[in-house]
Amino acid sequence: MHADRAERLYNFCMTIPRVLVLMAVALCTFAADVAGKLTGTAAGPQGSVAITEGKVSGDDVAFVENMSFRGMNIRIEYSGKIVGDELRLTRKVGEFATEELVAKRVK
Repeated sequence: MHADRAERLYNFCMTIPRVLVLMAVALCTFAADVAGKLTGTAAGPQGSVAITEGKVSGDDVAFVENMSFRGMNIRIEYSGKIVGDELRLTRKVGEFATEELVAKRVK
């Protein structure tokens, strides 16, 4: 999400591996501004969650998703890169698991 792509909306669909799954498939909607702030939501069968702490630098992306699962608050940290129409991410689910996933851009 370079500066020339700033202030644009991106929609990605990701299938999340089934390790402590909170969402099996999520549609993520992101917007980035020229200052490098990333905002958006992740929506799946359990509902919609706003992302927090979103940052963009060049094609590097990072954000946090705070979820509640069986009465536990879980912080899910994402970091990765935009490569063409893919968002290649590492997803750290609290202290439970770290997963690799690829989200595909929805056009």
